[in-house]
Amino acid sequence: MMSIDLHTHGKLSKKTNFSLDYFLSMAREAKENGLHAVALTEHFNTLHFADMMDQLDHHFEYKGDYYVVEGLKVFSGMEIDVANKGHILIIGNRSHIRDLRQQLEPHTAKDSFIALEELLNRTDGYPLLRIGAHPMRESTPLTHHDADTLRRLDALDINAKDLFQYGFGMADQVRQFADHLGLKVIAGSDSHQPLQFGSVVNHVDNVCETAEQLRNELLSGNYQLEISACLNVKVKAAQMMKELLKKSMVVAL
Repeated sequence: MMSIDLHTHGKLSKKTNFSLDYFLSMAREAKENGLHAVALTEHFNTLHFADMMDQLDHHFEYKGDYYVVEGLKVFSGMEIDVANKGHILIIGNRSHIRDLRQQLEPHTAKDSFIALEELLNRTDGYPLLRIGAHPMRESTPLTHHDADTLRRLDALDINAKDLFQYGFGMADQVRQFADHLGLKVIAGSDSHQPLQFGSVVNHVDNVCETAEQLRNELLSGNYQLEISACLNVKVKAAQMMKELLKKSMVVAL
């Protein structure tokens, strides 16, 4: 079995530089919470995205579709804003992630985000896992997009931040929406801060080395989704710590 969080971030916020020490604290906390793997789905328009990947390439071995970070598998990916609201997680080999990020360079600003259909067209046929992130979040919903377009995704994200904000009933709402589309549901902590790890977890029946293997396991239903009874405490603590760290950085500057 492989326990994996499919929606995580390696930076405190979009506006901060990538810190290797901070990233390692994330990886260590993930392991302490019983995770064998995470998908690093940093925002595609975060500050110095390429620099982050360059540092990961320099410091860590890369096997299959993941970095080996002190025994934790860190699958490469990114979170992409699409036009007319919504976020999509793309997980795959670092070469595909780098190439797609380069293609999206003209689409990093809010008024130029790529259309969902065009993003899917550009990634069709590649060994990638494509997930609709927090599909019912009020600020970035996916529910208004064309149903046939959404059906081209692999899964929707039951997101720890949304469960904290809206209540655990949000999980049922996402499941109902996914059932309507014929999609799977997966769990993502959406963590920018270590304390959030373990709030939600996917227990995949078989160990995976590539995004394609992971996708096949998920589409075959060979996994169980777990929501921690401690989710509210974990997310609240993470959010409070994140704000304190951001304030301390401003003071330092």
